[in-house]
Amino acid sequence: MSIFGSIVSKIFGHSKAAQPEAGTAAAGSPAATGAPDDAANAGQTASMQDVDVAGILDGLASKSSQRLDWQHSIVDLMKLLGLDSSLDARKSLAQELHYDGSTADSAAMNIWLHRQVMQKLAQNGGKVPEELRR
Repeated sequence: MSIFGSIVSKIFGHSKAAQPEAGTAAAGSPAATGAPDDAANAGQTASMQDVDVAGILDGLASKSSQRLDWQHSIVDLMKLLGLDSSLDARKSLAQELHYDGSTADSAAMNIWLHRQVMQKLAQNGGKVPEELRR
């Protein structure tokens, strides 16, 4: 599974666990008919639409023994989700998301990665506050 796919799976999976009825697809929906959509392309179904990304991540952060600033840091976001947040993992994520800057400038890459992840979560059905997508 791709790194972004793992991020989506972790966040949207928490939503599915919190709301079991979200796992059922409505008749005629893309998930029920097998038709692809953006969420399905990320390993999710259309029934995952309108997932409160910030709410889920805030909930996970409140249970964490570490103080993680997931709203601003891709490293903290990945740690919060239990994913490898090493520089190599972030470089792989950058390649996956088609980062065209220098991976040697990790600060610029990290800022770009966080913004891209938030934008892509929103594109795949997540409710992400506007300020996190800029």
